[in-house]
Amino acid sequence: MSALAEMIQMQLWAGFAIFVRVGAALSVMPGLGERSVPVRVRLILSLAMTVVVAAAVSGSVRIPPPGLGALGRIVVTETIAGLAIGIALRLFMLALQTAGSIAAQSTSLSQLTGNNSMDPMPAIGQVLTVSALALLMMTGLHVKAAALFILSYDAMPLAAFPDAAVLADWGRTHVSQAFRLAFTLAAPFVILSMLYNLMLGVINKAMPQLMVAFVGAPVITLGAIALLFATAPVLLTIWTGAVDSFLSNPFGMP
Repeated sequence: MSALAEMIQMQLWAGFAIFVRVGAALSVMPGLGERSVPVRVRLILSLAMTVVVAAAVSGSVRIPPPGLGALGRIVVTETIAGLAIGIALRLFMLALQTAGSIAAQSTSLSQLTGNNSMDPMPAIGQVLTVSALALLMMTGLHVKAAALFILSYDAMPLAAFPDAAVLADWGRTHVSQAFRLAFTLAAPFVILSMLYNLMLGVINKAMPQLMVAFVGAPVITLGAIALLFATAPVLLTIWTGAVDSFLSNPFGMP
């Protein structure tokens, strides 16, 4: 009985060590960690993901013996590792929201409709964000997330503090990639806005008595909505490809 109790204790200890990383990551991840998802549901998802990850890494991850010092070390290091993973994925959603904001400001659609999100977001960004979340869940985000957690123990060993310089460089790289992705996705709308304003300038120069703003406002609105309808599948395909590329090699391993 004592051997069985000790084995159960070690299994629970290992599960707790893995749960800290998984729970921290899921709290900020897109899709599974959205604020619209109830806390109890997120807790159940974290526990279920912990069971899956623990079964895959139990034989390859070294877990320190139970103790107060080990508990404090695991809580700190695994929380840092989990938040780093979750924030790296969250940056893709922020890139999409930034692209929507750029597109909306460029085409004067920043306040076309309201939305139910906690943070104010232009209509274009809301449409793209909801569509992207649906795509993530349809393409098996939970499976990809489990694989990501399993791979993370090779780059960020359990109960080990990550190198600050490496973590900072990794984060800076992903932030720059997020802004690059945002400007890439918003490029069609920026080009449309440039052509629209150039056309208005030419018309205003040729016909100063014409109120070009009243004529041009419906044109840019219709053009932006039509462009969103035409380019949204392509933009979401590019965005999904960027997310899959990150999930396949999140830590730049050869």
